[in-house]
Amino acid sequence: MQLEDYFNFLAPDDIRIQGTRIGIESVLLEYLHNARTPEEIAARFRTLTLEQVYATILYYLHNKEQVSAYLTDYLDWVHRTRMEARQNPSPAAQRLMALREEIDAFPPEEREAARARIIARERARHSQDKPDKPANAA
Repeated sequence: MQLEDYFNFLAPDDIRIQGTRIGIESVLLEYLHNARTPEEIAARFRTLTLEQVYATILYYLHNKEQVSAYLTDYLDWVHRTRMEARQNPSPAAQRLMALREEIDAFPPEEREAARARIIARERARHSQDKPDKPANAA
């Protein structure tokens, strides 16, 4: 078996571990940036075998320049995506931010009780917005 057989090269910026949806960046960031051992990584990603984790690390070590560029591109994409999400939050994110601001407007000692009231209010509002299920619906 060749080392490359452990991976699906879907695109220049998308290398997945064979038989999974996990990109090599997930394993390598844990290994390189979080200083996790291969055993810790395999435990964290339960669909990966220890062999796949070692193969990913070995692939990096054999192709350091290209894989380092791959990781840099990935981290740049993550940063851009997060910045765009902050600048243009979705309606759901806007609603959550508004609720957080509402809770934070209370003095610290009252926030837990306020949070509970606001959650109850939102649940009641949500249940009113949902149409009732027909009696014969499964």
